[in-house]
Amino acid sequence: MAHAPSYYAASAHPQPDRPPLRGDHDADVCVVGAGYTGLSSALHLAEAGFRVIVVEAEQVGWGASGRNGGQIVHSYSRDLDVIEANHGPKTAAALGAMAFEGAKIIRERVYKYGIRCALKDGGIYAAKTAKKVHELAEHKALWERFGHPGMQLLDRAAVHQHVGTDAYEALLVDPSGGHIHPLNLALGQAVALESLGGVIHEHSRVTRIERGEEARVHTADGVVRARFVIVACNAYLGDLEPQLAAKSMPCGTQVVATEPLEDRWQDVLPTDYCVEDNNFLLDYYRLSEDRRLIFGGGVIYGARDPRRIESLIRPNLERTFPQLAGVKIEFAWTGNFLLTLSRLPQVGRLSHNLYYSQGCSGHGVTYTHLIGRVLAEAIRGQAERFDAFAALPHYPFPGGRLFRVPFTALGALYYDLRDRLGL
Repeated sequence: MAHAPSYYAASAHPQPDRPPLRGDHDADVCVVGAGYTGLSSALHLAEAGFRVIVVEAEQVGWGASGRNGGQIVHSYSRDLDVIEANHGPKTAAALGAMAFEGAKIIRERVYKYGIRCALKDGGIYAAKTAKKVHELAEHKALWERFGHPGMQLLDRAAVHQHVGTDAYEALLVDPSGGHIHPLNLALGQAVALESLGGVIHEHSRVTRIERGEEARVHTADGVVRARFVIVACNAYLGDLEPQLAAKSMPCGTQVVATEPLEDRWQDVLPTDYCVEDNNFLLDYYRLSEDRRLIFGGGVIYGARDPRRIESLIRPNLERTFPQLAGVKIEFAWTGNFLLTLSRLPQVGRLSHNLYYSQGCSGHGVTYTHLIGRVLAEAIRGQAERFDAFAALPHYPFPGGRLFRVPFTALGALYYDLRDRLGL
């Protein structure tokens, strides 16, 4: 299946042929899924001398890794104060020590392997109400407490220095954030993996994983025998491992890309930083390398593709930037991410040599790169950081798989109403 009809797919770098898996193969590690989690894991392992085979149902970066907003955002979908309150200071300290590592890994990869993915520095969190301004101040203090200085809180008078809108009361500027062409980042890491001897087989959907001292990963036309397996499918797991699917829920988010803005980009995002607001159902946007506005937001619970993406996104885009009223939207696409009830990732083992990570809950660009390193460490026998994630509980959704969509959507409507009313 081809990539989603996104701006990213239209501007992706050419790639080598990666034929489907056929016949029997041996590897130290077989990775299921060629998104960020799988590619990051595989690349770390290959750098350590492991023989790695990656099997991918579609194409490299086909899922969320190649469709997301392209923003480098630190920490987790539930931030460190929530982790500390719910799981204690020891867990918060362990996860806090890793909360800003994913962005560093991305930059290391880009520079080490010469990955052309339009990497730009600078990220912004925006507040629309006085209550949300207070939350930005708390956000800044929280991250500083966990060793992340350098952010700047700007009041309404300074908003236009970075964002050409009257929609915000304040901005929190983080120079260590940033943005990338997400699909080209995935494709660049795939090429880097192959340069180290790693092998990727596209169009190779895994049908079952056979446990044992030597695991066997089966596709329609082949088998990989491996000492270790990493399941890195996230929202596209399907029924491969039902026990993982039972405590998570695929959700869809929508993104559009306008026509190139030409000189108008300076009236929209003059410093070329990426932006997301701090509402529960947030908007996020940035400029592409050719000065398009890439604008995303909204959630479809249960991952149903909306019929008209533009009709969902354009109203928020034009409320934020009235000067872009009527701007031509040239690309519109949707992609799935995997939501957990706690909004924290689910990490663990299904057997002694079968590892998994899933459930980034819409906050995956940096986390996936971090957990790839952590999974590689665990396979190499250094499991302390892996154990910190694996100890997080995995909660079922209220009502089980049948009622998880309506219950979660109802909760989202409640928090969206609170945001709109400034409560």
